[in-house]
Amino acid sequence: MSKLPTPAERLRSLLATAGSLTLHVPGRRCDLVGAHRFEAGRILLDMPIQGVPLDDTDTDTAAVLELTDVAPTSVRSRVRARATFGGWLGVHPEGGLALDLAEATLQDPAYGRDAEISVDPDDFAAAAPDPLAHVEADLLCHLTDAHPDAVDRLARLVPPHHLHGVKRIVPVRIDRYGVVLRLEFAGRARDVRLPFRTPLDRPEEAGERMQELYAQARCCRGGH
Repeated sequence: MSKLPTPAERLRSLLATAGSLTLHVPGRRCDLVGAHRFEAGRILLDMPIQGVPLDDTDTDTAAVLELTDVAPTSVRSRVRARATFGGWLGVHPEGGLALDLAEATLQDPAYGRDAEISVDPDDFAAAAPDPLAHVEADLLCHLTDAHPDAVDRLARLVPPHHLHGVKRIVPVRIDRYGVVLRLEFAGRARDVRLPFRTPLDRPEEAGERMQELYAQARCCRGGH
């Protein structure tokens, strides 16, 4: 069973929760805040058509959308992932613009330090955002700010040899498959994933899955 979202699922989650995107078209860059959504395989942009120089031909304009995912908790190297969506920009029937995807790319250290993963547009359209995507930031910040003792308990699940020299441990991700802790050392950092016993399907299951991790931690001796 997979312990990570598929790259397509990760991209869908990133797009669904992104507060802003950067649109690049020939000769123009536009920063869009809260002005996008994904429907029927297209990224719709709620912005004035006259704000983008479209080609004056029957061919849509080549365009690229970029987004950066930043960790909601205060950690080193807060950029968790970058995503790029390339395709053809045209007008959609409701007004505004629509990007028909030709390619999608994910850069996320969880899939390899220098990995740049290409995702087929059909796979991207068929994937669903993670069930926790829209509540992840709140869950992580609540865990960090209100329950530092719980973070200490979770750290007992980290292999002891990974904890040598650790200065700080902060939760940096949570998804349907588990929690990721950022281990910060004097000059470096390392992420360790703590998998749930079974992936969750609904946000309401997060509490139960966390309790299962705490129960596992109680069976572990020592700590950092």
